[in-house]
Amino acid sequence: MATPQNVTVDQVRLILSEVIEALESPDYASKLDEAKEAAGNEMLKMMQIVFPMVVQIEMETIKRHGFPNSREGIVQFTQLVREMEALDSEVSRLHTQIRNHYLPPVSISSTVDTSL
Repeated sequence: MATPQNVTVDQVRLILSEVIEALESPDYASKLDEAKEAAGNEMLKMMQIVFPMVVQIEMETIKRHGFPNSREGIVQFTQLVREMEALDSEVSRLHTQIRNHYLPPVSISSTVDTSL
């Protein structure tokens, strides 16, 4: 199965919104919170525990819109989103909202010790 043809910005917005709804639904929100708590603020643990859960939820959503229910489907959808982020600020905002579910907040220290 190939990528759905002629996917519009509105369709991508809809899919991203559906993914966010699923992530924040009672079915998944508590599971994600538990996974985030287990990962702490460690990026590696986030990518091992939380990220796969988010990808699974994305895959369940995009398959309803004609994308393959596979790694290939999620790659195709992500590439499409990245292309559309440059064209549409709402797509960018929604995608950032999804990424915030699996990327820990980054704190940049203003006092960086550069001595060796």
